[in-house]
Amino acid sequence: MTAARVAPGLVLLPTGGGLLSGAWTPPAERPARRSRPRRLFRSIFEAMTKSVLRLLLLLPAVVSAANWPQWRGPENNQISREINLPVRWSPTENITWKLPMPGRSGSTPILWGERIFLHVADGGNLYLWCVDRNQPAILWKKFLSGGDRMRQKQNMSSPSPVTDGQTVWVMTGTGILKAFDFSGNELWARDIQKDYGQFGLNHGYASSPLLHRGHLYVQVLHGMLTDDPSYVLKIDAKTGKTVWRVERPTDAIRESPDSYATPVVLKLGNAEELIINGGDCVTGHDLATGKELWRGRGFNPDNNPFNRIIASPVAADGIVYAPTRVRPLQAFRGGGRGDITKSHHVFSFQNGPDVPTPVVDGKYFYSVNDKGIVWVLDAKTGEEVYGGARLATGTYSSSPILADGKIYITSEDGVTSVFKAGPKFELVSENNLADYCLSTVAISDGQIFLRTTGHLWCIGKRVKK
Repeated sequence: MTAARVAPGLVLLPTGGGLLSGAWTPPAERPARRSRPRRLFRSIFEAMTKSVLRLLLLLPAVVSAANWPQWRGPENNQISREINLPVRWSPTENITWKLPMPGRSGSTPILWGERIFLHVADGGNLYLWCVDRNQPAILWKKFLSGGDRMRQKQNMSSPSPVTDGQTVWVMTGTGILKAFDFSGNELWARDIQKDYGQFGLNHGYASSPLLHRGHLYVQVLHGMLTDDPSYVLKIDAKTGKTVWRVERPTDAIRESPDSYATPVVLKLGNAEELIINGGDCVTGHDLATGKELWRGRGFNPDNNPFNRIIASPVAADGIVYAPTRVRPLQAFRGGGRGDITKSHHVFSFQNGPDVPTPVVDGKYFYSVNDKGIVWVLDAKTGEEVYGGARLATGTYSSSPILADGKIYITSEDGVTSVFKAGPKFELVSENNLADYCLSTVAISDGQIFLRTTGHLWCIGKRVKK
């Protein structure tokens, strides 16, 4: 007889009429006078088992720390729980392999098991690549879209793919959204611009889709090059069909409605809210309907017509941290309704980033600005712990990743600075790959994966847990 482990600490054994826990006794050996209690006991356990199984089916899939399924990592918060990671490397030191790339991209490599997925711009076209994580070998390439073009420093491959371990989804800057299985078979395709109108962002569309509980959330916040309204989509990840589309109004002018951020989900006990940042405000939305629940303002007090937002919102411990174009980054308590600008305001910070998305560990809020200057704040109060610490000189467009008690962040010159997390700045290392970089590092099984213009780099030795 085989035992089935349904949940931690609960072992279920098959019987003649259902599932029971504990040892099994043949019916012939049981006293007849106990049959009614036994039947009642069995009925109760059958009901409990069905309830447990239903609950397990509703729970999201467990993401192993070895996987990096989206640009913000396994927990969608830019934090890795892995330890003993590489802290020093160069083009000739501590490199396991490198794969030539055809050009630059702001998208982050994502990993699941033995596969790496990359959004690639090559020769005016956009592709999804699947790469063997153990060696520099391309397993397959799939065409996504034509029409790639440069818009300032970025191209149309900036959105990062996302995966659940069976399917990989990718959105292009040209508005093509496609789903593939791990063998490279196309499952469905959408043309978001064909369905809902041309994108009107000054620097081209760059937001990555958010995957959450079987749905993709896609924001299109624009205004510089269009009079069409901004909106948010909820799409069934299995079928590609739109579940809802809600407009997201703003009073922002000229370029200020444009947002290149990626949505995030705020957890409040058993409740969840979708957080959208852009258009001079941050909003919380009902996941089931898309209805706007609350709005925080005050990001553009001077009504600057060029106040577009690039850095994504951060959600942790019931607080939403919303960057803007440097100042003021604001923090709000979640769970409010209506205008929460004053009622749920936690703190404002005048030295926020323009491009890099900050990271929070629950106690400290880590912000690196575009010049590589670090500020660390108390995550609950906004009080400055330290500020003004300088990393390697350069421009920073990637986002910081917290792992193994350290912060990893890469400059556009390809220099990854590693400094200790916590209340005191201590630089651990500066690692120069001498190649242009817009992408954020990914971490898996003790290795660091970094994408530059010329190569995808696999750094360090793999350690399977």
